[in-house]
Formats: sequence, structure tokens, C-alpha cells
Amino acid sequence: MPGIIVMGAQWGDEGKGKATDQIAERVDYCVRYSGGNNAGHTVVVGDDKFVMHLLPAGILNPNSTAVLGNGVVIDLDVFHSELDALIERGVEVPHPLISANAHIITPYHQTIDRVTERFLGKRRIGTTGRGIGPAYSDKINRIGIRVQDLFDESILRQKVEAALERKNQTLVKIYNRRAIDAEQIIEGLLAHAERLHGHVVDTSRLLNSALDEGKVVLFEGAQAHHLDIDFGTYPYVTSSSPIAGGACTGTGVGPTRIDRVIGIAKAYTTRVGEGPFPTELLDADGEMLRQAGGEFGATTGRPRRCGWFDALVVEQAVSVNATTDLFLTKLDVLTGIERIPVCVAYEVDGERTDVMPLTQSQFHHAKPVYEYLEGWTEDISGARTLSDLPSACRAYVDRLEELVGCRISGIGVGPGREQSVAIHDLID
Repeated sequence: MPGIIVMGAQWGDEGKGKATDQIAERVDYCVRYSGGNNAGHTVVVGDDKFVMHLLPAGILNPNSTAVLGNGVVIDLDVFHSELDALIERGVEVPHPLISANAHIITPYHQTIDRVTERFLGKRRIGTTGRGIGPAYSDKINRIGIRVQDLFDESILRQKVEAALERKNQTLVKIYNRRAIDAEQIIEGLLAHAERLHGHVVDTSRLLNSALDEGKVVLFEGAQAHHLDIDFGTYPYVTSSSPIAGGACTGTGVGPTRIDRVIGIAKAYTTRVGEGPFPTELLDADGEMLRQAGGEFGATTGRPRRCGWFDALVVEQAVSVNATTDLFLTKLDVLTGIERIPVCVAYEVDGERTDVMPLTQSQFHHAKPVYEYLEGWTEDISGARTLSDLPSACRAYVDRLEELVGCRISGIGVGPGREQSVAIHDLID
């Protein structure tokens, strides 16, 4: 089974890093295919906690090669600092590879991101301010800077000057900001060129050749289905395609090379930033989930919005992504709750719907319809097989599986690398 995708089935922060880390020890390549350093993947190994914002979580496994595909936007300062931080902590870091076609996040992207959010005020999207959206915007507008441009100073200079000619007009005349000096940007980017030599390759050819040889390639998504630019809760979405289809466009690997799509979902629901969230809890239950689950952004530190499991949200992700397996994380956080609500439908304008509404307006007004499942009090953090779980806990998992229409093949019962229940093998 050579081609495997791991992607989020909710609004991100589902625990993709943990799932990816576990699978990565059995794969040859671990590939990021979308997003930038607005993502945050957390992996706990023993007493050590590692947070990667840009590098694939699979980089912690020395047997796999880490790759950043063409669909990723790269902050080169973050790339080098994360790499250096892992080396300083004694991690044996395989040589990470970067697509020559990947676009670069520049300082002017970060400036525009921050000033635009402030300008929008109450209508802000809730971005991380790291320049991801403006970098993707430049990519679509065909004025972006690619990694390969760093190796041709003349081309780089032309592209930066052309981009800033337009952006400086906006900064000065609309936002009342100082113009950005093109020479300073060019010098900063060129400073990375020498160190990048050896990292930059044709990743599409590399990965296709690996698949031809029967090697296992893990495509690691950032963010999640409901933050996808097309299928997410637009406009409160990211600027790329974190859905399974994005793995193909973000790496140059065709869809027939994909054998399994693993969706990651929490046993409850969280969201960061603005946008609709039908099961959100603005009470003591929401705070309980936040504290018990450590629901604070790995990238921003922002408290995450918390709510009960929404089966309609996950069911849509399962359908659109042709998900073959689900990995359910943080089931242990629900321990001790007497009756656990699960959203099985919405009420919209007085009518019940069992699938996500067609329009954004309807979703904004959707009220959750709950089914209440029996809770459990037993400590499940030491469970390693399905039979180790209390009967009420197994019933909860079985009901979620039925509601979303996809088998649950693995369960996270704690933050540690080993704290998982294996039901079905995610590779064989």
C-alpha cells in the first residue's frame, strides 16, 4: 500500500501529528502537501514534546525522508530555525527535501496579512498573521516568488520589484504604512540560497519514482477539510487545499497512486479563529474540554473554541475525501462525563436536516440536535486494544462510526506516542 494520505476531518488541531508520527516509522517518505507555518503539529515522545509548524511531523522518524511539496508556502526563516532546533535537541534529522516549485513567504506577505486583518476589524478572518494567505494570493496572481528563483538573482530581483511596485501603492495609499524596500527583501532571500542547495529537488519526480519502486509515501495534510478553500466554511478558511485531493496537486502525484485516506477526528470538536460552529460550548462544559484537552493552539497559543462531537461535520469530510479510515483522538478527555452529547442533526429555520446545509447562511443558523450517550469513569489512558476499553466507551466509538459512515481504525487515549488503541492496521 504505497500511497497514504492523512488529513483532518474537522477544523484542524485534531491530532494529525500524533497519527502521522505513529505511521511514519513504517514509511519511506513523509510529505507535507499544503499550508505553511500557520499549522502546528504536536508529537509527544516520552517526556519530550515537539511542535512542528512547517516541517512534516514524520521528520521525527529517522527511517523516513521529509518532503515539502509544491503546494506548501515556505517561510525560510522558520524552515531553518525548526531544523536547527531539532538538531540542537539531539534529534537525528533526515535530510529534508523541498520542491523547487514551492512558493516563498516573504516579509511583505506578513506585513500585508497583519495590516489587512486590522483593517477588516469585526469582519476579520482570524488568520495567524504569518503571511500564508497573501503568499497564496500572489501565487494565483502569478507574481509569487518560488524556491527556484533564489538561484537566479536577476529573476528574483525582477519578481520582487514587480510585486512591491503594486503592494507599496496599497500599503502607502490605503493602509498609511511605509513602503517596503525591495533591496532589503532581495538580500534577505538571497541569504538563504546557499544553505538551500542540496535540499531543493524535483519532488514530483522523486515521489513518483518512489511509488514505482513500491516504497511507502505518506502525504501529511495541514489544517483540515472544513478549512479548505473550496469545501470549508468559506470565508473562514485557509488559502490552500488541505483535502485529500490537495495531496495530488500539492505534490505532483496522480490520484491513482493513492491507496488509503486516513481522516483524523477528535472525540469532540474544536475550532480556532472566526466562523460558524454549531456545537460550540460557551459555558463550563466548554472550558472543561479546553482545560482537559489542552486546547490551546500549537502555533499561536490561542485558546481553541470547544464543543461536542458533530457527526455531520465529519460525515461530510468522509464523503468528499473518500476516507477509508478514521483515527479518533483524545477519547480520554471525555472520561468522567456522565452523559455525552453527540450532534446527529441540525435544526435550520424549524426544519431538521441530517446533512450539512447547502448554504453558509443556513449553516450559521444551524442549531444542533443531540443524542446522549452513556459516559464512563474508568481511566483509559493505558488501553492498547479495543477490549481494554470500558463497554460504554466502546459503544461511543461504535455510534460515531455508524454516524459518520467510516470505520474507526485507531483511537488516541493520551498524548504520548504509545498511547493508542489499534483496531485496524493503517498501512497493510
